[in-house]
This record gives sequence, structure tokens and C-alpha cells, in this order.
Amino acid sequence: MMATKTLTGTQKAALVIMNLSTEQAATVMRQFTEQEAEEIAAEILRLRNVDPHTAETAIREFSERSIGRSAKAKGGRDFAAGLLEASFGAERAQGLLERLDSGSSFEFLDGADAVQVSSLLDGELPTTIGFVLTRLRGDLASSVLSRLSPAVQVDVAQAIATMGTATPEAVSILTAVLKQRARAIVLPQEKVQMTGGLQPLVDIIKRSDAATERDLLAALEERDSELAEQVKSRMLGFNDIVTLEQRDVQQVLRSLDPAMLAIALKGAKPEVSETIMANMSERNRTLLEEETALLGRVLKGQVDEARSQVVRAIRDLEASGAITVHRAAEEEIEYVD
Repeated sequence: MMATKTLTGTQKAALVIMNLSTEQAATVMRQFTEQEAEEIAAEILRLRNVDPHTAETAIREFSERSIGRSAKAKGGRDFAAGLLEASFGAERAQGLLERLDSGSSFEFLDGADAVQVSSLLDGELPTTIGFVLTRLRGDLASSVLSRLSPAVQVDVAQAIATMGTATPEAVSILTAVLKQRARAIVLPQEKVQMTGGLQPLVDIIKRSDAATERDLLAALEERDSELAEQVKSRMLGFNDIVTLEQRDVQQVLRSLDPAMLAIALKGAKPEVSETIMANMSERNRTLLEEETALLGRVLKGQVDEARSQVVRAIRDLEASGAITVHRAAEEEIEYVD
């Protein structure tokens, strides 16, 4: 039985919230940062059923709440899911809950930057690096991936895509080793499990810069063409703009500079150019035609970067639910005149 004096502040907060209605609890949870809310939700998952005495004693410490009868707090996944959804909305709550369900064992690296994590993983096997990347924040994982050599990048990508579920024992051992080595970076926290697969790899690649994305997919194609095709089928490409509804294309183009679009359209498929031109305002179409007329030979890297800006605009709108994307294969161009 858990004694009240041994409870952490987060656990006591969780006990109080577990005794509130969903509406009341949601109001309280909105006062916390996302990280604090996640920590409290994690404690709710762990505490589940708490004996009345412990719950009542913890609650009494909060002057805002008066207890007149014995309290018995009930937590668990359903309570945590309902609370997070009421506090942050369904989409954001789902992301938080997935992190809690997977039990990220590498939370102790949340305060580290890409350079520190890269140093920590230097010399590790691709499987180990991939394992860690799937448990990091998406932006941090992408930054670490971009710092790896091209050969190691493709090894790690293949490891992530073919990774299964790690046993608790293996996770515990790896976590312990990395925590020990990472003590100079951040304070260690807790242990857990993880799963790999195509989607974690796709999520990491999508947040990488254009050069890393291009080079990694090319190397992966050479290593395992079938796996590369599966990854590409889940990725969003420049040519996918032709699959959008007209109103969605127009929404994407509103935020894009005609000068940048002119570069992106160098050497593009006719249907891509036609789709973009047909969905621009007359003024912007005129600007685009003027910019195109002024362009000469353009480096492939400039075209790639311009196209990546279009792709990221589409991705952002898709992620927000503003548009729907039907993916198509992306054509690769070596040089553009």
C-alpha cells in the first residue's frame, strides 16, 4: 500500500484530479503545460485504484478542496483518455496517450539536443540507433538522423522499418546503459518498451531536410527496393499536388511565393504545371509567368529546395485536417535547364 508521505507532487496532483468529474478535471488540466499534463496522465495510468485513506489524505493537502467523506480514486486508461481529450481535444490527446501507452524509455533525452544525442549514439549498432530514434520527439529524431553518415542513415532506416516489439528485459538493459552514459547530458528518468515499423521511419524522414530525405530514399532504394517503395508510398511528394481538390490546391498556393514556385516548376510534369497555373489568381499567375521567363538554368538543389517548400505547405495543411491528400509517386529529376 502506498503511503501518502512517499507520494510525489505529481502523484498527489493525479489523485486530486482522479476525484474530480471529467469536466472539472479538464478545467484543472488546462492550467498545466502539455509536459505537466502528460506526467499527470502517466501517474493516473499507473495509480489506477488507490485505497481511500491514501486518496483522502493526499486530497486534504489541497486547500482548494474540502473532503467530507471517504474518497476512493479510480484511474486507469479510460479515465486518462477521457481527461486528456476533454482538456486538449481528440487529436492532441491521442498523441499524448500513444506516448503514454508506448511508455517512452528515453524521456531522459528530452532535454538533450541533436549534437548531444548523436555523440551518445556514436558507434552504436544501427538497430540501437533506430530503437532510440523511434522514442525521441519527431524533430529531435530527424535532426539526429541528418547528422549520421549516408551509409549509417540507410542502415538505421532499414532497422526502424523492420523492427519488432522489444522485450521489457532488452529495453531495460539498453535504457540503463544509455542513462549511465547520458548523465552528463540530462537527468535520467524511467524505463519502457517500443515498437518500430514503417510509420515511425516515415514520420522521422518527413521532418528531415530535403537533402537528407532525398539521399536517404535513394540509398534505401539501392539497399532494399521493396522497402523503399513502401516508404515512398507513405510519403508525400511534389507531384501529389495534382491529386488534390481544386479548392485544396488554391489553399496551398495562397501561402507560396510565385518566385519560389517558378523554381519549383522547372522541369515539372506538364500536369503539375497546369494544376498550379489553373488554381492561381490572375495576378499571381501573371507574376509566376514573369518569374518563369526570367529564370535560366537552375541547380537541381535549388529546385529540390523549392519543391520541398511546396511539399511542407501541403503536409502542414494535411496534418491540420484542412485538406485531404491522395499520394502519388514522385518523379526524380537529375538536372534542370
